[in-house]
Amino acid sequence: MNKQELHDLITNSQPNICQIVAQKNNETVYSDTWNGYKKDDCVHVMSVTKSVMSMLIGIAIDKGQIKSVDDKVLDYFPDYKVKRGEKTIYEITIEHLLTMRAPYKCKGDPWTKVCSSEDWSFASLDFLGGKKGLTGEFNYQTVCLHILSGILFRATNMRTVDYANENLFGPLGIKRHEIFVAKSAEEHREFTISKLPKKNVWFSDRQELGTPGYGLCFSAEDMAKIGALCLNNGLHGGRRIISQDWIEKMTRARTVEGKKFRGMDYGYLWWIIDRRKNIYAAIGNSGNVIYINPEKNIVVAVASYFKPTVFDRVDFIQNYIEENL
Repeated sequence: MNKQELHDLITNSQPNICQIVAQKNNETVYSDTWNGYKKDDCVHVMSVTKSVMSMLIGIAIDKGQIKSVDDKVLDYFPDYKVKRGEKTIYEITIEHLLTMRAPYKCKGDPWTKVCSSEDWSFASLDFLGGKKGLTGEFNYQTVCLHILSGILFRATNMRTVDYANENLFGPLGIKRHEIFVAKSAEEHREFTISKLPKKNVWFSDRQELGTPGYGLCFSAEDMAKIGALCLNNGLHGGRRIISQDWIEKMTRARTVEGKKFRGMDYGYLWWIIDRRKNIYAAIGNSGNVIYINPEKNIVVAVASYFKPTVFDRVDFIQNYIEENL
């Protein structure tokens, strides 16, 4: 399939894709745009943000700013008042958050209570724990992951976006990101679902801490740089950005019970597509994906505007992009 045929196929069958960048052997071998997007426009990459946040936590551990994934969450919030009768929260670690094994006293994401609060980290902590204890059950959360941004800030005294700019985005040549704070619930919703190109921003709370579960805006080129860093075990241009040890821990497969997540395993906020081949991906709603296949030395980045319940994007990458590289 030539480039024009692939362009037309995507136009017809994957209509919300805005940009694709594919790399093989650290060279860009395919790049294209759709829907009026330019090469350097950004989209809201949704839960791809989680995987980037995992990398920031890893960098902080590499630097000794965070001691270990075994650190108790409450060690970073000594001023937080635990609710009466709550005991489980004292045992929850950073690793529980990274692997989505932390228990919460809520069904689904408590968007309204967290996002209308003055302190999103403390509001999220209010939901952490519960009477069931540490069950080890996979419990996918988005808004309550804000606890990780609170931990990063308290460990480094830097806002999420500043830490990312200095330690990840800047070294990779990704354009400096700014903070975006919604002035209302309507503006929050518009940011989330708008189909228009975004600027280089990270959605943040009232304390200007970036949301770790969603909210990051990237172009496909930016996403490909993140993917290439992972593929190259934390090296970029001969410079160590993140340790190989963290990349290995981050992408180590942990079994996800049940059929809800299409048989995928999970690492530290990264999805493991194929445990045997160590194919893994950052996946966000609307079909935003950073796909990494170390066996073939391939990275594919797909940036898409908002369209809910796009579940076939990894299959599409494997069947139509990867096979043509």
